[in-house]
Amino acid sequence: MSLNVSSMLHLKFVMTSCVVHREAESQLSSDTDLEDPDGKNAKARKGMAAKKGRKVLGDKAKGGGGGRVPGLGWVNGHHQENGMENMTLFEVVKMGKSATQSVVDDWIEAYKHDRDVLMCFTDILCSDTYVLNVRDVKAKEQCDDSGDYPLTLSGPQWKKFRISFCDFIAVLVRQCQYSIIYDEYMMDTVISLLTGLSDSQVRAFRHTSTLAAMKLMTALVNVALNLSINMDNTQRQYEAERNKVIAKRANDRLELLLQKRKELQENQDEIENMMNAIFKGVFVHRYRDAIAEIRAICIEEIGVWMKLYSDAFLNDSYLKYVGWTMHDKQGEVRLKCLTALQGLYYNRELSPRLELFTSRFKDRIVSMTLDKEYDVAVQAIKLLTLVLQSSDEVLTAEDCESVYHLVYSAHRPIAVSAGEFLFKKLFSHRGPEEEGLPRRGRQSLNGSLIKTTVFFFLESELHEHGAYLVDSLWECASELLKDWESMISLLLDEPMPGEEALTDRQETALVEIMLCAVRQACECHPPVGRGTGKRVLTAKEKKTQLDDRTRITEMFAVALPLLLAKYCVDIDKVTNLLQIPKYFDLDIYTTGRLEKHLDALLRQIWEVVDKHTDTEVLEACSTTYHYLCNEEFTIFNRVDIARSQLLDELVDKFNRLLEDFLQEGEEPDDDDAYQVLSTLKKISAFHNAHDLSKWDLFTSNYRLLNTGLQNGDMPEQIVIHAMQCTHYIIMWHLAKVSDGGSLKGDMVTLRKQMRAFSLMCQRYLNSINTAVKEQAFTILCDLLLIFSHQIMSSGREQLEPLVYTPDASLQAELLNFILDQVFIDQDDDNNSTDGQPDDEASKIEALHKRRNLLAAYCKLIIYNVVEINTGADIFKQYMRYYNDYGDIIKETMSKTRQIDKIQCAKTLILSLQKLFNEMLSELGFNFDRSSSAFCGIKELARRFSLTFGLDQLKTREAIAMLHKDGIEFAFKEPSPQGEGSPPLNLAFLDILSEFSSKLIRQDKRTVHMYLERFMTFQMALQREDCWLPLISYRNSLQTGGDDDTMSVISGISSRGSTIRSKKSKPAAASKRKLPEGDSDAVWMNREQNVQTPVMIHSPHLTSTVLRDPKKMRPEDTQSPDKYLCVLISRRGSGLMEDDEEPIVEDVMMSSEDRLEDINEGMDFDTMDIDLPASKNRRERTELKPDYFDPSSIMDDSVRNFHYL
Repeated sequence: MSLNVSSMLHLKFVMTSCVVHREAESQLSSDTDLEDPDGKNAKARKGMAAKKGRKVLGDKAKGGGGGRVPGLGWVNGHHQENGMENMTLFEVVKMGKSATQSVVDDWIEAYKHDRDVLMCFTDILCSDTYVLNVRDVKAKEQCDDSGDYPLTLSGPQWKKFRISFCDFIAVLVRQCQYSIIYDEYMMDTVISLLTGLSDSQVRAFRHTSTLAAMKLMTALVNVALNLSINMDNTQRQYEAERNKVIAKRANDRLELLLQKRKELQENQDEIENMMNAIFKGVFVHRYRDAIAEIRAICIEEIGVWMKLYSDAFLNDSYLKYVGWTMHDKQGEVRLKCLTALQGLYYNRELSPRLELFTSRFKDRIVSMTLDKEYDVAVQAIKLLTLVLQSSDEVLTAEDCESVYHLVYSAHRPIAVSAGEFLFKKLFSHRGPEEEGLPRRGRQSLNGSLIKTTVFFFLESELHEHGAYLVDSLWECASELLKDWESMISLLLDEPMPGEEALTDRQETALVEIMLCAVRQACECHPPVGRGTGKRVLTAKEKKTQLDDRTRITEMFAVALPLLLAKYCVDIDKVTNLLQIPKYFDLDIYTTGRLEKHLDALLRQIWEVVDKHTDTEVLEACSTTYHYLCNEEFTIFNRVDIARSQLLDELVDKFNRLLEDFLQEGEEPDDDDAYQVLSTLKKISAFHNAHDLSKWDLFTSNYRLLNTGLQNGDMPEQIVIHAMQCTHYIIMWHLAKVSDGGSLKGDMVTLRKQMRAFSLMCQRYLNSINTAVKEQAFTILCDLLLIFSHQIMSSGREQLEPLVYTPDASLQAELLNFILDQVFIDQDDDNNSTDGQPDDEASKIEALHKRRNLLAAYCKLIIYNVVEINTGADIFKQYMRYYNDYGDIIKETMSKTRQIDKIQCAKTLILSLQKLFNEMLSELGFNFDRSSSAFCGIKELARRFSLTFGLDQLKTREAIAMLHKDGIEFAFKEPSPQGEGSPPLNLAFLDILSEFSSKLIRQDKRTVHMYLERFMTFQMALQREDCWLPLISYRNSLQTGGDDDTMSVISGISSRGSTIRSKKSKPAAASKRKLPEGDSDAVWMNREQNVQTPVMIHSPHLTSTVLRDPKKMRPEDTQSPDKYLCVLISRRGSGLMEDDEEPIVEDVMMSSEDRLEDINEGMDFDTMDIDLPASKNRRERTELKPDYFDPSSIMDDSVRNFHYL
């Protein structure tokens, strides 16, 4: 739509006259609406405005001439009262809906007298700018990306403004729809203004004008819709009048109707021209704008147009824009596309018009169910559900299957949406033959639907995730899933003639679904891994929960004994059925007079225990007894008697079988061994949840274990379960002693039993059977951890006699077990239980077992049960077994550093020394420093160096001790080739240089002086290749005088690291500066023997003298021996915190993993480390370690689709 000359002049006048106030920081109140330029009478005017402001806005203009409304007017877009400026239209709209209607009425009245009042519309469009003129517009266009304007500001005030702005446009058009919008001036000017601003390079203009244009278009669509309805009504009236007989026909009425129809048609044509101008001038250009918010506005509004006026807009010419935009790269825009389409597909009458669009873009909608944005995926599934409701034939089986498996998604909204889709597809269709079926039972409609659920569960091949399927269907099919009566009927009742019975596999799946539904009804929260935790239930939900629990108890108290009797020998079914009682309301057994059913349940549990030896079933029986034996309920005595009788029988049987088993002169047969094993497994399972101390089982189990050691032919399963049972005995005894309810002799007895059992397990570490050794190792680690010095914590000093510290031999045996059983290759692990080749699942299970063993030993290191230096043999495996155990080893290093930084550093250097010695024994003295073995040790040293982080003062003593031990090791062994040749371990200095960057400037000089004590004059002059490690190490200590984070360049790697220089700051009067002489301290006197250096610990300094090095006495600078401060012994001296230059933030654990992940797939030639800005030490202490990312070993399908 083009502007005429007067319109263009008017637009220019509007653009150059609009004055707008920027109010992003403070809220507008009625007290600030009136301003006094001279500063006089401000208070009085503010009070007057507060009292009269609302009335003034609502007053109607009356009469007048000369383009002025008496007492009320609009001048240059500002509301006027008695010649005084009140507020701008922007400020009025900002006030909210309460003022919109009256202001629109006043504005229309003013417009009728003076069309120049139209300029106030620019007050809102340009509300984010300064004094706006042509020059300002050109300047503003240079900063397109400025996002500080009302539509983008946060806070409830600006959200309210956006809503009010849209309402203002809608109300304005609605009030003008019968006259003013057809005056060929107002709408032409506004549309031209919006079209021009929407094409501006300034984001604020473009965004605001596009929103205004789209809302104006929506308002015009409503007007066009009303016109269309009026035209249809007029046409019907005309046809009715014309069809009358001539005698009764009113010709004047026909003429009036024809005239009215003509006027409506003209108005309709004019409105359509306006809409075409907005659509072609704004929408077509802005739906693909660079700003996502603008694109989202366009798509949202076109969806409204197609829904409101489907006759005009619901066609392929407009639908294509939505289809194209579904490929937008921003999730916000894709989301608007889906919500717009949902409004269309919800109306089934519109389905025929969407057929072509559906066939064209159906595949894209289906693919969006796997969108990376969860909200988009949820809405895509909901859209497909609406498509499914409109027509069953649109979606193919493949399309539906792509949605079905999403019920197992870890993201609950996606799973719930997929569950609704599944329910609509499979369960919502009823045939005529199903109308007369009973409501409950096997022959009911729910019975058929439950079978369908079971079939789907089995076909999905994710049987272990029944809880996720139930949770997905719970919101839409809770009535079906709560029909436990029909489920029980399907399991217990015989099938009707001609009915196909459930198979054993289907019955197992039905029992699992039934258990999951019971759990969901009683716990009222999603399963583990889906959801953020338990939420607070409403009063209605709590009532529903109590009602469901009561119904579950009343129903299953009767049915559960029958189900256990039918499926007594089925392990899977019995295990799931025995979990149902823990959701019972046990009071109902008494109030409902269901004691006989309780007795039946106890008899069936006894029967299950007697028939089964599977550990999972026995533990389920033990857990059920533990829940039923609750002293708070009246059924306790009844259950306790049944439990005691069962345990009496088991213990008596065990003792009898054990006597026969151990007293036979010849080797016991397999039947006797099986009987002993099955009874022992049952006792062990019950001992896990129940205190069996009164049966005194320690003697029997210890005797059994001792006999197995002496004879060496005891079956491994008997030994394993005897160890486990004895472990439970000691734990129950410890719990009794800790509670203070034991006798004086009980602690002595416990101490003897614990030490005797620990010695027994230590002896079993040498067993030839791997499973026995693993069990002995695991129990030993648990005992050492439980009975360590930490047992006295929390005010339990009376347990000090129970503290058990492992001796050196036990520590050595535990370490050897780890080295032999954990650090092995996958190909070497042939411990398959069935003797068959390991498949992928068994390899993963074996790796999981080895990780548990390593974690058990590492806990002993972390809790200081064993010496920290024993971790050297663990740490040296860090690189070789990084994929399998890297996260465990790295966390162990982190924890040990928190315990003792210096000892941890000594352990790290010891691990490198061990690897170096192993390399020498393998490759010999004249090895090649470019060999893979030596490069591997250097890479491990680099990884160790990264773990110290970037706060050099925090690890100062640890790094110094590390260099000291490394230097001593390098010069420890003389050269086997005699004098003049480098020491045997000199190449270790090349490895040690990886830690030089962690030394601060002063300590580099100290370490260098310490190095020179081991060097001779001839060594300093050597330049042969064999002396390169010494040269490289010396250079790493001498370079970087003003840089504490220097790059270490050595050997083959030639790596570089980012250098962050520190700018020196003038010393404040209140802070001390570390003197140069203090940092040049040495560890020992020069007179000491160089070959056997020993650290001399000197006392802490209590004061530090500030001196200029140039003014110091000669005796203070000639020899470092004059200083008494020892670097390593300066712990707690105050030099670690405030005396040095600003400390960079410690990002050790957060940055290290990212570096390692990057370095795994690239060469280590160059390393750039970007450091975050340093703030304060409190932030450093709050940093958490970044653990190993499990996604690196996760299945691709799991990563892509977010399943469990």
